[in-house]
Amino acid sequence: MYYLIEQTLRPVSEEEYKKSRKARVAVLNRTEWEKKKKDLPFTMEIDRELEQMLTTEANVNFDSLSGTFSIPDRSNLDNEDFRFAYALNKRNVVFVDDSGYVKNALEEIIRTKKWNTPCLERFFYDFLDQIVKDDLRIMEKFEKQLDEMEAGIQKDDKDISLNEANYIRGSIRYLLIHYEQLMDLAQELDENENGFFDEKNLRYFTSYISRLDRLYNNAASLRDYSIQIRDLYQESIAVKQNNIMTLLTVVTSVFMPLTLITGWYGMNFKYMPELNVELSYPVVFIVCIVIVIVSMLYFKKKKWL
Repeated sequence: MYYLIEQTLRPVSEEEYKKSRKARVAVLNRTEWEKKKKDLPFTMEIDRELEQMLTTEANVNFDSLSGTFSIPDRSNLDNEDFRFAYALNKRNVVFVDDSGYVKNALEEIIRTKKWNTPCLERFFYDFLDQIVKDDLRIMEKFEKQLDEMEAGIQKDDKDISLNEANYIRGSIRYLLIHYEQLMDLAQELDENENGFFDEKNLRYFTSYISRLDRLYNNAASLRDYSIQIRDLYQESIAVKQNNIMTLLTVVTSVFMPLTLITGWYGMNFKYMPELNVELSYPVVFIVCIVIVIVSMLYFKKKKWL
């Protein structure tokens, strides 16, 4: 697919694309790239990038800037990343993408964007913006889930587990790495080492770096919040265990003297005088009751119960 950068992206034929002197965008799959790369720029650069599409990065070349995107699936971060290569110079951007991600992003740009001053820099800014446009809602969703977990832990909800918090923390850590890579890419664009971009239009990339920085800080705060939730959960488990141990200690302390009494009088020596006294049993029984009552009152006074 071929586009010219006008008031918005305008789809054009391959022939019009080749003849135009305007800033332009090409989106090809690998098969199309192999067939048509001789008629397009960046052959060596994109061929190299296609072999290692593992991260989001930018590489400055002699007459172009090329690299790859590895974009997490925002609908389900467990899914495989969308991966594609790109290259650009003063008036050309070429994407090589088999995932369909670029096509969908460009359709969204056509649907939502109109430019007063069309330029390559503004197009690339809006393309980068499509990557992170829904991330604040993802953060809000994660924060709401963590808030619910915190409330459940405080209410001693037995259905609460750390699995959800661990998943959120892992997802946020994944996004943090992604933001770092996007910032590195945007900084390469902002440095404009090859002079491809108009100096006055570099503000788009500066603005994008600032937005990424805010998203990174929000994600880092959520990561810290998830760690606090884990610590709170572990603390609640420790409190429960301490309460159980306190109860067991109290029970043991109450029955220890009773065990001593029963053990003592369970020896049945022949000359134990208490064995022949008629009131021995009720006296021992009453003594045991008194021991239990006194022990319970003492433990309650110490707030162990």
